Amino acid sequence: MKIINAVLRQQNGTFTLDIKDGVIAAIEQQSSNALQVEDAIDAAGQLVIPPLVEPHIHLDATLTAGEPEWNMSGTLFEGIERWSQRKETISHEDTKKRAHTTIGMLRDHGIQHVRTHVDVTDPTLAALKAMLEVKEEARSLIDLQIVAFPQEGIESYPNGRKLMEQAIEMGADVVGGIPHFENTRDQGVSSIKFLMDLAERTGCLVDVHCDETDDPHSRFLEVLAEEARVRGMGARVTASHTVAMGSYDNAYCSKLFRLLKLSGISFISCPTESIHLQGRFDTFPKRRGVTRVAELDRAGMNVCFGQDSIKDPWYPLGNGNILRVLDAGLHICHMMGYQDLQRCLDLVTDNSAKAMHLGERYGIAVGRPANLVILDAENDYEAVRRQAKAHLSIRHGEVIMRRQPERIERYGM
Repeated sequence: MKIINAVLRQQNGTFTLDIKDGVIAAIEQQSSNALQVEDAIDAAGQLVIPPLVEPHIHLDATLTAGEPEWNMSGTLFEGIERWSQRKETISHEDTKKRAHTTIGMLRDHGIQHVRTHVDVTDPTLAALKAMLEVKEEARSLIDLQIVAFPQEGIESYPNGRKLMEQAIEMGADVVGGIPHFENTRDQGVSSIKFLMDLAERTGCLVDVHCDETDDPHSRFLEVLAEEARVRGMGARVTASHTVAMGSYDNAYCSKLFRLLKLSGISFISCPTESIHLQGRFDTFPKRRGVTRVAELDRAGMNVCFGQDSIKDPWYPLGNGNILRVLDAGLHICHMMGYQDLQRCLDLVTDNSAKAMHLGERYGIAVGRPANLVILDAENDYEAVRRQAKAHLSIRHGEVIMRRQPERIERYGM
């Protein structure tokens, strides 16, 4: 397979990509008078990028909004209550069907790498069992990382520690946590120490729902970052949400950022969900309830965007389009400057791949897997401005999605 007339991010000119045995065999710059190649895929001057990445979603909960009740207040904590109700009726096939449907939506938007949090505060671990099967069944479409996520706490939930250990033994890839939801601060701290011990012992990655609250006194991020720093695990650790940082004062943040940079951890923000769930206890002025994405990025730390939810008890909208989240995030986080827009796809590609620790399994380079997407745009700026569609998605050298151009009929002037 060859792809011709390809535009690559941050590079001048057009390129030909030669794909053999599911691997990128060669990348060559084309001359202006390059001949057409028979049976080649013509990118026609559009961006060819590595696949878009979804680093934070809850596949076990997707497509359940309103079952059995809607989250009427729109708060995070009512969402957890509604999900607790839904868990009572969860079934193996129901979980798998919804997950596969959602994966199809992600595939259609050019996403091939996904990290899903799966609730393991369930004595039967039913959702995890289903998702482990989905991981294998969907291998031709996506690489799926599974986070053992203690939605109702590790220390505050009966046998929470044992369930976490069992989830990792069963095959979960990432150790999760939710320290701000534990009953006390001491329990929150001990939950972080436990999950870091578990990850260090098993070699797993770490992704913690951290300080997902407007409470400026919720400061578990410093605990997680220090644990990562001391253990030398920063490259394997991600702090998700960290929305309390939007309520921290600048004096504290100046100290915190020093620790965060030393720790080497990554950050995932879910801007559409955070702007919806947070600030619910405010009258006016209302806080945005989103972490300091621009400040983290400009301080040289790794930060990226995720969708979090698709039509579930926490967020009633969503369609799998990560560029929609990117567009909203750039607005919400005050990242509409020229330089931000020139490299904005980093927030849903390279930065996300780094957070997921994908390494040499990701990226456009000779010898790497031929996982590619052709976007209907010529650069990052136009991709987000026009909300470009993925025209073609290639996985291990095979086409897994092709979108036909939309047809518009215009009348009058």
